[in-house]
Amino acid sequence: MMDGTAGVSGHRHADEALLDDPAQLGERDPGGMLRFTASAGAQVRESAALAAEANLSVLADDGRPRAVVIAGIGTAGRTGDVLATVAGPRCPVPVIPHRSAGVPGWVGAADVVIAVSASGRSPEALGAAEAAHRRGARLVAVGAPDSQLQSVAERARAPFIPVPRRAPARASLWALTVPVLLAARTLGLVKVNEADLAETAARLDADADRCRPTAESFVNPAKSLALGLAGSIPIVWGSSPLATVAARRFGDTLSANSRYPVVSGALGEAGRGRVGLLDGVFGGLAEGERDIFADPDDSDPDGVRLRLVLLRDGGLNADDDTDEPLAVEERRADAVQTLAERRGVRCDVVTAEGGSALERLASLVAVPDFASIYLALAHGLDPMAVPAITEMKELANQ
Repeated sequence: MMDGTAGVSGHRHADEALLDDPAQLGERDPGGMLRFTASAGAQVRESAALAAEANLSVLADDGRPRAVVIAGIGTAGRTGDVLATVAGPRCPVPVIPHRSAGVPGWVGAADVVIAVSASGRSPEALGAAEAAHRRGARLVAVGAPDSQLQSVAERARAPFIPVPRRAPARASLWALTVPVLLAARTLGLVKVNEADLAETAARLDADADRCRPTAESFVNPAKSLALGLAGSIPIVWGSSPLATVAARRFGDTLSANSRYPVVSGALGEAGRGRVGLLDGVFGGLAEGERDIFADPDDSDPDGVRLRLVLLRDGGLNADDDTDEPLAVEERRADAVQTLAERRGVRCDVVTAEGGSALERLASLVAVPDFASIYLALAHGLDPMAVPAITEMKELANQ
C-alpha cells in the first residue's frame, strides 16, 4: 500500500445489495453511527433537561444583549446557523456564528458569547470563552462535562450546560443545538417552547424508525436517497434559509461520513451562478451523450454525473409582509427542478414538514443524515473512522 493510504479501505462502486442486509450493515458499522444517528430524538430530550438544570436565568439579569456570538467549529459551528435561522429576520439583535479562535474585535460587556464544543476542548470554543471572560461579555458554554471548557466557564462564573459525549460530534447536532436555543430563549431572542421540543423529538424518532436498518430500500427513504447518490457528484440546495442550513449539514455529513465531494448552499445564491453546473460537463453535456435506451436507474460506467438534492421548505403561516419572499423561494425551487429535468439531471426532493421552524428543520436533516451513513456503508467505508481526519490532526500537532 502506498504511503499515505494507511487505514483507507472500501470500494469505489456501491454495493446496493448490502443495504438490505441488516447483519452486514451492523458488521460494517462497528462504531455504531447508525445507532447514534437514531438517538437524535433522545438527544433533544436529554439536552433540554440538562439545560433546564443549568443556571441560565443569570443570562437575562443584564437585559437584552447588543449581539450574540456563537463560537464553535464543525457541528458545533452549525448550532449558530440553526439559532440564526430559528430566530429569523425579526430577531431583535444580531446572531453571529463565529468559527475561528477568539471573538470578533467589537465584542464587549454588552454582548453574549455562547461557546460550543462537543469535546469541550476545541481551540475555537476555548479561545472564545476566554476572550469573552477577559472582555466582560456574558458567557454561556456548552460541551462535555469535566472538560477544559467547563473549567473556563467556572472561572468566569458563567453557566455551563454539560452535554455527555455519547456520540461523535457529527452525530451530536441536536445534543449541542438545543442548549444553544434555550440559552437564546432565556435572552428573549427565540420562541421555542416545550411543545416545539417534544414535537421535534417525536419527528426525529419517527424518521429514525423509517430509516432503520431493517427497513428495505424501497420503503426506506434514506437508503433510497443513498442509492440515488451513489457514484454521483451531489449538489444540495436549500430553497429557504432554514432549508439551506439543512443543505449545508447534508454537505458536511456526505463529506465526512461518505467521503463524497459536495456542492451545497442556498438556492437563491445558486441562481446567480452555480445553477450553471446543470449545463456543464457533469450535467447537461454528459446527460446529452447518454444512451436514450439505457435504464435511467443504471449507473453509467463511463463517467460521473451530477445528482441534485433539493431541500424544500414552503414555510409556516407567514405574516403578510413575508408572503412574497416565500412565494419567490417556491417559484425558484420549481424552476430549478424544471431545469434539471430538461437537462436530464436526476433530482431528489426532501420537503419540510412540521408546525414549528425547529421541527421543520429536523424533518429536512434526519433522512439525509441517515443517507450519508448508508452511502458510506455501501462503499465499504466505516462512517465513524475517518483516517484523513486523524492523520491531519497528527500532522498539524507535530
